[in-house]
Amino acid sequence: MTKKHFIALADAIKAANTWAHDTDANQPFKNSTCQALADFCAQQNPRFNRERWLGYIAGALSKNGRQL
Repeated sequence: MTKKHFIALADAIKAANTWAHDTDANQPFKNSTCQALADFCAQQNPRFNRERWLGYIAGALSKNGRQL
């Protein structure tokens, strides 16, 4: 997987959680699920930056890893 794939996956997770929040449903991607997906991504690409990816999903970092 490439950086573009990781960003697309993170965008899909963020969108699903935002949609769920807007409708008062439970967030489908809990922290433990995101951690498991990060494990998978790290196995696919040794250059995967777990902290950056999780920070982006949480809304604390930009796609490039900068603080928001």
